[in-house]
Amino acid sequence: MSELSLVILLAAGDSKRMKSKQSKVLHKIAGRSVIANLLDSVEQLNAKNLTVVVGANKDEVVEHLSKIAPKAKTVFQEKRDGTGGATQLALADYKGDGTVLILAGDTPLLTHQTLSEFVQVHQKEKQSASVLTAMLPDPTGYGRVIRGDDGQILKIVEEKDASEIEKEIDEINTGVYLFDLALLRDVIKNLKSNNAQNELYLTDVIGLINSTGKKSYAVLSNDYTETLGINDRAQLAEVSAIMRDRINNQHMLNGVAIIDPANTWIDHGVEIASDVVIYPGCAISGKSVIKTGAVIGPRTTLEDCIVDEGAKVVESNCTESKIGKDAKVGPFTYLRKGSVLANESKAGAFVEIKNSTVGEGTKVAHLSYVGDAEIGKESNIGAATIFVNYDGESKHKTKVGDHVRIGSDTMLVAPVSVGDGAYTAAGSVINEDVPAGAIGIGRARQVNILGWVLKKRKDSKSAAAAKKAGAKE
Repeated sequence: MSELSLVILLAAGDSKRMKSKQSKVLHKIAGRSVIANLLDSVEQLNAKNLTVVVGANKDEVVEHLSKIAPKAKTVFQEKRDGTGGATQLALADYKGDGTVLILAGDTPLLTHQTLSEFVQVHQKEKQSASVLTAMLPDPTGYGRVIRGDDGQILKIVEEKDASEIEKEIDEINTGVYLFDLALLRDVIKNLKSNNAQNELYLTDVIGLINSTGKKSYAVLSNDYTETLGINDRAQLAEVSAIMRDRINNQHMLNGVAIIDPANTWIDHGVEIASDVVIYPGCAISGKSVIKTGAVIGPRTTLEDCIVDEGAKVVESNCTESKIGKDAKVGPFTYLRKGSVLANESKAGAFVEIKNSTVGEGTKVAHLSYVGDAEIGKESNIGAATIFVNYDGESKHKTKVGDHVRIGSDTMLVAPVSVGDGAYTAAGSVINEDVPAGAIGIGRARQVNILGWVLKKRKDSKSAAAAKKAGAKE
């Protein structure tokens, strides 16, 4: 395939119908911006030059492009005078020849394969102008493609300018074009804004090219869903669902068992090995890696997490954490940034862990908070244990050794350490180090005041029950 000389992305829209302060091309689909999804396909074409026309929210769009496409040139369309005006700006400083590809920046589903085939047809047939078209079940809102008997495009009519008969046409303009650069530069200067929107339509270039004796051709897309654009939140959701299905299908083809694909959301870039099982209601994002044999869900979120072989994560929320081989997490567990669970460890029901390491075989079974801690191997953290890591100004660290038994309802007030093989008594407040092999007891001695209920709650049901049981004042 011959090289493209130039690719122009039109991304100057103001997102009015999105009702968003953010540019529509920056909204996320499967963890990437709309424009990043499109650029992933475009960049595989290896065009010599890339120009992006920006407009609304230009600063944030330009900043985003500097991260995802640093070689792209940006052009600011201050006066929003249509796609034709945007293309004129993009061509103003480009003097080269060859072939130019022009696309709308809000079409994130276009694949490299479709674009590549489009370019191949255009260049093989030595066409001066080609338009990628699609047959839509409901073409409302799209420009209609008017063909001649020989298949040549006679013109493209925008919805607002179309007659009732023209609106009956199902073939629409996708906003994807290929032009001979020299020819495009020659005719685009003749665009007029005498239309319903008083704009310069890029689509009018087709008629101008035809008037020179050159021909314009349509190339019909095999999958109309690829060409769907985004103008409002409903369309964003529709496109997101299609991308979700694409990603899930690829994982399933690779051997991942996704029980309910329609209720499973996996971002671009997530790595999942074969024989992983994902139950319904899961969302897996960022740079997460899930290794073979792991079980995820139901109703689990993983963001930038590593889940090792055979681990199980059930009904939990995990962020920037590492979960070791055969470890168990959940249900209703919250693993925050910096949590590391070693092999065969456990973070059970209603446990929160932050910036802590839990050693091999260690169990934090339920109802506990572990913050800024190092816990050794084969230890047990009793129910309702709190690692008190914050003194109101600074965070402090707690160290717990190997084979330690922390009694239920213990408060470990950092900085503090509990040595290997040590115990703490249930209900203790531990604010001094516990040596290896010792038991730490940090609680007042129990005192029973006999007859208190009979004296202080004379007429209560508790008093009646106490009397029946033989209690005396």
